[in-house]
Amino acid sequence: MRTSWVTDLTQAQVRTMFGAPVALQGWDIAFRNNVTAITSVSDGEGSLVGTVHDGTDSYRTVVSARRVPGGVSVSSSCTCPAASMCKHAAAVIFATQRDQPAASGVSDWRRQLDRVLRAGGPVPPAVTTEVGVQFDVRSGRAGLAVALRPVRRNGRGRWVRSGLSWADLARPDLALPAAHRDALLGLFELARATGTAGDRPIHLHQFGDPVWASLARVHALGIPLLGSGAVSHVRLEPARAQLIVQPDPEDDQSGVVLTVAVQLGEIMADAAQPVGQPAHGAVAIHQNTLLLGGFGQPPVAAVDELFRAGRPIRIPPADVPRFLVDYAPRLRETVPDLAMAADLQTAQPQPPQLVVETTYAAEHSLEVIWLVAYRVGDNVLEYQLRDDHRSSAREPAAEWQLERAVVDLDTVVGVDGLTMATDTARVLVPEVRLGPVATARFVDTVLPRLREMGEVEVRVHGDLPDYRQAGEAAVVQVSATESAGDPDWFDLRIEVSVDEQPVPLESLLRALAAGEEHLVLAGGLYLSLDRPQFRRLRELIDEARGLVDVRTGIARATPLQAGWWADLVALGVPGEQSQRWQDAVAVLLGDQQHATVADPVGLKATLRPYQGDGYAWLGRLWDLHLGGVLADDMGLGKTLQTLAMVQRAKEDGTLPDPVLVVAPTSVMSTWVQEADRFTPDLKVVAVTETNRRRAGPLAAVVAGADLVVTSYTLLRIDAGEYRQLPWRGMVLDEAQFVKNHQSKTYQVARRTPAPFKLAITGTPLENSLMDLWSQLSIVAPGLFPDPEEFAEVYRRPIENDGDTERLDLLRRRLRPLMLRRTKSDVATELPPKQEQVLTVALYPQHRSVYDTHLTRERSTVLGLIQDLSTNRMHVLAALTRLRQLSLAAGLVDDRYADLASAKIDALVEHVQELAAEGHRALVFSQFTTFLRMIRDRLSAEGIDSGYLDGTTRNRAAVLDGFRAGNQPVFLISLKAGGFGLNLTEADYVFVMDPWWNPAAEQQAVDRTHRIGQHKTVMVYRMVSADTVEEKVVELQRRKRELFRTVIDDAQLSVPALSAQDFRDLLG
Repeated sequence: MRTSWVTDLTQAQVRTMFGAPVALQGWDIAFRNNVTAITSVSDGEGSLVGTVHDGTDSYRTVVSARRVPGGVSVSSSCTCPAASMCKHAAAVIFATQRDQPAASGVSDWRRQLDRVLRAGGPVPPAVTTEVGVQFDVRSGRAGLAVALRPVRRNGRGRWVRSGLSWADLARPDLALPAAHRDALLGLFELARATGTAGDRPIHLHQFGDPVWASLARVHALGIPLLGSGAVSHVRLEPARAQLIVQPDPEDDQSGVVLTVAVQLGEIMADAAQPVGQPAHGAVAIHQNTLLLGGFGQPPVAAVDELFRAGRPIRIPPADVPRFLVDYAPRLRETVPDLAMAADLQTAQPQPPQLVVETTYAAEHSLEVIWLVAYRVGDNVLEYQLRDDHRSSAREPAAEWQLERAVVDLDTVVGVDGLTMATDTARVLVPEVRLGPVATARFVDTVLPRLREMGEVEVRVHGDLPDYRQAGEAAVVQVSATESAGDPDWFDLRIEVSVDEQPVPLESLLRALAAGEEHLVLAGGLYLSLDRPQFRRLRELIDEARGLVDVRTGIARATPLQAGWWADLVALGVPGEQSQRWQDAVAVLLGDQQHATVADPVGLKATLRPYQGDGYAWLGRLWDLHLGGVLADDMGLGKTLQTLAMVQRAKEDGTLPDPVLVVAPTSVMSTWVQEADRFTPDLKVVAVTETNRRRAGPLAAVVAGADLVVTSYTLLRIDAGEYRQLPWRGMVLDEAQFVKNHQSKTYQVARRTPAPFKLAITGTPLENSLMDLWSQLSIVAPGLFPDPEEFAEVYRRPIENDGDTERLDLLRRRLRPLMLRRTKSDVATELPPKQEQVLTVALYPQHRSVYDTHLTRERSTVLGLIQDLSTNRMHVLAALTRLRQLSLAAGLVDDRYADLASAKIDALVEHVQELAAEGHRALVFSQFTTFLRMIRDRLSAEGIDSGYLDGTTRNRAAVLDGFRAGNQPVFLISLKAGGFGLNLTEADYVFVMDPWWNPAAEQQAVDRTHRIGQHKTVMVYRMVSADTVEEKVVELQRRKRELFRTVIDDAQLSVPALSAQDFRDLLG
């Protein structure tokens, strides 16, 4: 390989090519053996390729050469950031020179001789370089900065910096005594460990404690330690740091000053500064000499902290006793080299005294701090109770005795936050901010006791209110006054007072809601909240939260809240009440069951006693311009009672405008017929067409009428016309039509103005208490204003949690506005009604089809009910298919039209038997297709039947035909025949398919079991065995229980329905 050029290069040539700093760094890398894998490449004079390791990185370096006149020209490339002519290229050259064997074919002696001869001239005599260490001193804000650099003596005998750096000390061509080189390089190695480069000065503050040994070695070898600038001499001396405690000369000798005195050799260096952190040495300038040296014994932490802070600690005269008692003993224990003036003495501390320091702030807040005080001569030293502050004056046992005496006071226990429990005892909380109640109790019951104790000093900052506990019972006063601008509303004012001081209702309720036991009033009076009176008041306010403004204590209400008012009055004493309010409340809360009111003169009927009571109750609501719900059992004459009320209004002159009756289309004719029969003096107009089909406007059609009858459909379509007319009253027959408060029909009924509104229904609650809320929000809008509040206060607790107390409360609120009587209560002359479930087994082929569909539908439904709110319609559709399959397979799939229905066969057998005995039957089904299948089968058996569903046009003629004829069977769809029919000619009822709304079935059954029936009514509910119908019957039972619970005053026992019910339906 032609790389002999590398051995021909001298170190001086390499320094010239690369520059001295770079060459020296390369030399350092090479002689640390950090160059590996050097190879030669034959190109020109030959190239060197090597891997250079520099710190954590490695680089690939290529060095090439070419001969030029007078020598060799070198170039390089490297993967390092410098890219070329870098320290890594120099390292490759130096490493190759160290390891390169003699070139092949050329004797080593010849190569060496050639190099010597090229140098030319005589060999100069050996010269030793004289090197010293120069200390550069600079003063700044951070103190003295001392830098060290090597210097050499030049030919003129002067010390110069040029041509010499710390790294140059390692050059082989630098003639230095070996001991000097080792000592100086040892000093440099200490600095280089901190990252200092070899061509820069090194700073004294970079060194650790070993620097002093290195400097001592340098000094011992006679290497000069040189100053610069104003510093002409440098002396290395042993250092000592001493803490001096003495009277402060700057404070008239009354204060105390703590300083650190540093001695360097024989000199006390007043302005000495630390070296290192923590300090291991010190430097100072004395006259023109730099003094420096290491501590033989490092200062303790306290002295080190004060030394490095660079300024003394001055203790003012007032604090000297505390210093001498608390701190001087600790300094003697911890500082070995301490010099304290002999005249710094103090008196013996006296026994402790307990101090309670209180600071009053706004909003009945009190800061309480417990201290212990010791008298020392003319001074008093105070410490926070049980802190960890050490003092020679303190006596922990005596302090605990004082504290225990306070803790044992019986009044202390009642102040929340004043004490706390530890593992061994109950102790005082050293510093606490008391809340209003605790502040009042502390000032009222604890402070007087503390003042009586000689060992406790009481300090009070701020003006304390006159705290005292209420001695008398609270007084709740309620009053009712006319509401300005609205004659239908009243302002009910709730006022609470104790010891003749008013109690803000808002503060009282907030404290009760937070579970607090006491309440503090503005003047300092505090009272216990543990009173049933307050708990009941909170319950009543929560119940009427939408009505009550707790800031003013005023509830804006109508007489509809009579029950709530009565409960309020029961808490305290009634205040001012307007006469109109008193009259209304007296009427609503009176004994409505036994009022005696003469029947209207024009009424062509004799009211039964319970009907007379209902008529009187309706009259009272009419007179008060209040609405209500007439919820009598079906068949007890609700229409007659309402007509009597309207007739009375006409006779006594309180019917300036007509009463609007809204009913299902099928029931409209009943109202017209009943009015014509019982109240012929009333002018009745039936509106049967929409505005588009009528001959004139609605106002012209109903002009002069006393009673206007229309349908829910027409009211919804022509809502604007109905709202524009004046109505004295509105009657909603079969009011379950407005049970959905999100429907348009509900919205129209609620927004149509009338001073009196009445809901008539035998089933005010079908599925949920929200059905009832919807009707009440129309007829009594101020009773439960907000649906969400009603759901929170009543529906969820009653339906979900079985809350019987909340159920009783709801009944009390409803009682003045809802009247319900059952047949068993008042119509004792009615013959009994017997009900029986007939279980029918499916035929085998029918069973096979049902089971196949059940498996498929169950899988679908169980997946859908995971998100019931979204998939409810799909779930109900699937269940409807199963209900149809339970009746006849052909209802779902025409392929099974020929499969016999066991339920139809069973019905036909019963009808044939009862017809032969002269009985007549009503047959109900929700599915009109199934009814037509029954009709076809009856016709095939030669049995005549009537038929009624929602598509029947000649409804009245069909009904009259059954009443007057001899048809033994009347087939009726559940929807079309659920209301408005009076069919007492029948004494048997067959319900062919159970529906989970039991109210719909009950309405159908009551078409025959009503006033006018003289025969025992037999009701058969036909249920297909082992089908979804059996699960529907169980759901009916639960819903029937919910209705009976709320409306008929039974005890609550069944929770509300949920998605689980749908799972149960599918087994």
